[in-house]
Amino acid sequence: MRHRDSRSAVEAELHWRPAALVYMLAVSAAAALALAVILGRWQLVVFAAPMLGVLVTAPIQLARTRIQVDGAGVLRCFESEEVVLGAAAFVEEGHALLRCEPEPSPGLEMRVEEAADSDAAPAGVRLAVSTARWGRYPVTMRVTALSPAGLAVAALSLPAGEVYVYPIADPQPMRLPRTEYPERIGTHLTPRHGPGVEYADIRVYTPGDQLRTVNWPVSARRGRLYVTERLTNRAADVVVLVDNSLQAPGPASESIELSVRGAAQVAQSALQAGDRTAVVCLGQAPRWLRADIGRRQFYRIVDTVLDVGDEHLSTSGSLAPHAAVPIGAIVVAFSTLLDTQFALALIDLRKRGHVVVVVDVLRGTPFSEDLDPTMARMWQLERMSMYRDMGTVGVDIVAWPEGTRLDQVMRLIPDRRRIVRVRR
Repeated sequence: MRHRDSRSAVEAELHWRPAALVYMLAVSAAAALALAVILGRWQLVVFAAPMLGVLVTAPIQLARTRIQVDGAGVLRCFESEEVVLGAAAFVEEGHALLRCEPEPSPGLEMRVEEAADSDAAPAGVRLAVSTARWGRYPVTMRVTALSPAGLAVAALSLPAGEVYVYPIADPQPMRLPRTEYPERIGTHLTPRHGPGVEYADIRVYTPGDQLRTVNWPVSARRGRLYVTERLTNRAADVVVLVDNSLQAPGPASESIELSVRGAAQVAQSALQAGDRTAVVCLGQAPRWLRADIGRRQFYRIVDTVLDVGDEHLSTSGSLAPHAAVPIGAIVVAFSTLLDTQFALALIDLRKRGHVVVVVDVLRGTPFSEDLDPTMARMWQLERMSMYRDMGTVGVDIVAWPEGTRLDQVMRLIPDRRRIVRVRR
């Protein structure tokens, strides 16, 4: 996937400094004058006069110069995918000879594919950019300018664009908890009778039934009209809740990797099933994205989780906004469960009548040093007690151990039907 936003242009004014040629002329003129005084040779003064004239007039030759870097704006791609980014530097005001080259960016691999050197793009490059990890990567160009006389140089760094790298989501479908689905046609089979394809039962014909539902073989055998009832298929509303609060160093801070990948996988699976999907991020910078369907919604959701783009809405407080969670929605949360405010947000969502499932992304203990066996066992018992306490209020928690896929973890959700009681 490659998506390119509108190109961006950044202007900046150059601040000149003496070039190496100025120092060479100064040293040569000083040496000639010194020898002229020592040896009493006027010819050396004549030799140094042109160099002194150039040094005196050098500041006068410098005019105000502004340059412009035309970049690619925003590029979007998946992990390990290579995209091409083009950038060119132009002289907006004044005169200068330009040269630009990319600056190294941590985690981003850049390879110069082509360097432009023409009147249209005096200093331009085409970069092949790739990275193995999701995130937001700025691309900066180092522009070096040389004055027309070669007596002054200037250098500055300007942004040429940004690369948004999306995580690759596991294509395995997710198992959603059993609940009452909204009255909207979808792909989830429900026990309710109505329009559908799955057989449910046969009953006696009543006035108002459609003739196409009449089961003629059964009606012929029994001598009266019978109709076939079928199970309906409904669509769900799925809200992904991500805990982006500050975490302790070690396994707790590394859990954001699982949260991002889990959120992307749940969003992809729900959208592929035709469900409306939304996302809410609580913690340092709370933000949310309203529920929608379609492939574009997947990229909006990942942008919101990665805190990039401008389509999500900022919010305040530690609770999920009412507008962000549709009535009767299924909430799938990813958290380390170390923040009390996030746990209160989960309980609040359950009190509103939503089905809440939490995936514990904390692997190990949140301590920087290993605990002794007794303390480690006490920590495990405390976590199990928290699982039980959250379960008593209707919030189911499942752990995501290492070496296990998320769809396998979701199958551990207790298979019980939740009755949604909406409280506003």
